[in-house]
Amino acid sequence: MHYAILCYSCEDIVGSMTQGEDRAVMARIEVIERRLAGEGRLGPTARLLPTTTATTVRKNRKNLVLDGPYAETKEQLLGFYIVDCRDLDQAIETARELAAANPGRGAYEIRPLDMLTIP
Repeated sequence: MHYAILCYSCEDIVGSMTQGEDRAVMARIEVIERRLAGEGRLGPTARLLPTTTATTVRKNRKNLVLDGPYAETKEQLLGFYIVDCRDLDQAIETARELAAANPGRGAYEIRPLDMLTIP
C-alpha cells in the first residue's frame, strides 16, 4: 500500500532557521530518505516553497482563484513523501522517524493513496 505522508509545520519557524540549522534537519531527513529508497519504498518527495508563493482555487465559489494559501490553519503544508508501506503501522513508524528528525511543532498526516492515481 502506498501512503502519502504530508509534512505540516509552522513555516515562520522553518523560515527563521539559519542555513546551518536547516542543513542539519535536511541531513537527518536524508538519512531516512536514503534508507527508504534503498528498501525500494520511497516514491516522490517535495519540499514546497513558502505559502506566500501559493495560489488557491476555492471550491464551491465558482472556482475563485486567490493569491496565497488561504488555508484556515496555523500550520502549513511544507512538503510530502510517497512511501510504500506494508500497512498503516509501518506508515506511522515512518512518519514518527521523520518527525523525530525534524524537531518543533507540526504534524505528519498519513493518507492511503488510491492506486488508480499512481502511474
